[in-house]
Amino acid sequence: MSAPPNKQEQEETLTFPSSHAALIDPYLPTLSPEKENEDRWEKMNGKVYLTLTYAHSLDAALSLSPGVRTALSGRLSKAMTHYLRARHDAILVGVGTAVADDPGLNSRVRLADCSTRQPRPVVLDPRGRWAFGAESKVVRLAAEGKGLGPWVLVREGAVIDEGRRKILERVGGGFMFVPVGTEGRFQWGDVLRVLGREGVRSVMVEGGGEVINSLLAADKNGLVDSVIVTIAPTWLGQGGVVVSPPRVEGPNGGPPQQVRLADVRWCPMGDDVVLCGRIAK
Repeated sequence: MSAPPNKQEQEETLTFPSSHAALIDPYLPTLSPEKENEDRWEKMNGKVYLTLTYAHSLDAALSLSPGVRTALSGRLSKAMTHYLRARHDAILVGVGTAVADDPGLNSRVRLADCSTRQPRPVVLDPRGRWAFGAESKVVRLAAEGKGLGPWVLVREGAVIDEGRRKILERVGGGFMFVPVGTEGRFQWGDVLRVLGREGVRSVMVEGGGEVINSLLAADKNGLVDSVIVTIAPTWLGQGGVVVSPPRVEGPNGGPPQQVRLADVRWCPMGDDVVLCGRIAK
C-alpha cells in the first residue's frame, strides 16, 4: 500500500530502466501476439498465470493497521509495480483494499515499444460492500482513457445497485457473479475460471493482506506462478497487517510445514530490495 498520490504524481508517466526489467522479466508472463498467447493458454491447460506481488516492511507488515494507507515503496520500486501491471492482463485486489485505498489500478509506465498497456482492474467483493462512484479513482481513470473499467466480482444471487451497474458499464466495466463457499468466500479456482472465460490469461494479485495470505495457504499456493516482494528498509511495529500464511502441521506430529521460495533472485532497487521467486513444490 502507498500514500495517496498528489495530482502531479497521478498524471506523471513513470519510467522503469530496461536493466532492472531484465532482472524480473523471467518471473513474468510473456507478452505475445494473441495467437501465441492462446497457444500458451492451451499448453497450460487453461491455467491463468498468477503473479503474487506486494510491498512490506522489515517486520512483514503491509500497513500500520487495517484500513490505513502506509507508504512503503520507493520511487524505483513503485515504477516497477506499474511495470508489472503493464505486463499482466488483469490486476486483482480484495474489497478491503478498494475501500481503504481508493486505488487507481492502472499502469503509468511506458514499455520498451513506448506503449502504455493497461491491465483490467478486478475487485473481489462477494458481499457487494464497495460503495464506489463516478469519482472513485479507478472509475475516473477509465473514463479519462487512462485505464480500463473495473470488473467487480460478487457472489451469485447478490442484488446489484442499478446506479453502480450503470457507472461500471459506462466505462467498460461490470459486475461478475461467482459462487461462494460455506463461509461466504470465493474459491480461487472459481475466480480464475471466471476470469479465464473472459480472456484473461495473466493476473497480478496486489493485495490486501487477507487475499495474499489466502493464496500462500498450503492448499492454494500451487496456483501461484511467481512471487515478487518489495522489502522496504523500515519497521512498522506491532499491530500492523502482516503477511503470514496459515501454519500447517507436519505429518505424524512433526514440525510445521514451511512455505519456501525457490529459483530466488534479489534485486536492489534504490533503498528497497525486490525478492523474486517461485513457491517450492
